[in-house]
Amino acid sequence: MSPLGKLLKWITFAFEAFLALPLVGGLFVVANGWAPLGIAFVLHAIAVVVILRDRGPIIGNALGIITSIVALIPFVGWVMHAITAIVLLVEGIFSSQRRNRYYP
Repeated sequence: MSPLGKLLKWITFAFEAFLALPLVGGLFVVANGWAPLGIAFVLHAIAVVVILRDRGPIIGNALGIITSIVALIPFVGWVMHAITAIVLLVEGIFSSQRRNRYYP
C-alpha cells in the first residue's frame, strides 16, 4: 500500500478511536452539530478510493462509511465507532507489515 493509503488508514483510525471514547466522542459530535460525522464520511470515502487504487484492504473504511451514517443513533453510533476503530487498527497493523508483490 502507498504511503498515502497508510496515512489515510491511520488518520481514519485515530478519528474513529476519538469518536469511540465514551461521552467525550458523543459530546464532540453533538457540540459540533454532527459535522464530525460528515467529515468522517468524507475521510473514509477518500481513503476507500486511494486504497482501492493500491489494492489494499478497504473493509475498515467501508465500515467507517456505514458508521458515519448509523452514528446518528447515540448508543449504536458509539458501538459502531469502537468496532470500526478496532477493524482499522488491525488493518493498519497488517498493511504496514505487508509487502506488495505487484509493485517494486
